[in-house]
Amino acid sequence: MDRTAVTDVLDRQAKAWNAGDLTGYMDGYARIDSLIFTSGGKVRTGWQDAFDHYQKKYATNRKAMGHLEFAVTQVDAVGADGAVVLGLWKLTESEHPGEGVFSLVFERRPEGWRIIHDHTSTSTP
Repeated sequence: MDRTAVTDVLDRQAKAWNAGDLTGYMDGYARIDSLIFTSGGKVRTGWQDAFDHYQKKYATNRKAMGHLEFAVTQVDAVGADGAVVLGLWKLTESEHPGEGVFSLVFERRPEGWRIIHDHTSTSTP
């Protein structure tokens, strides 16, 4: 498992997010129907469902996207083609700033490392 290749996905996602590029941000996720995305007390299944959620929330309101930062705290290999990543996220310069933790399951796919399971939570103020 190449730790740098895995964390590079998150670096690219943050850059895309901060540029207002939702498609680029979503490129970090596997384009599969079995993608699991859990956040805000909701479970979304499939890449398209997650993308549609972001489009609805941010496509017409770039200011709401703000500035996203990730801080990876742990990367563990799960076999040769899997990894679990634990980290912190922080959103500033947004109408709804926040921060919290995430745990991600990555899978090495033909297109490179991609997230197949995302559980993100918000810290309680």
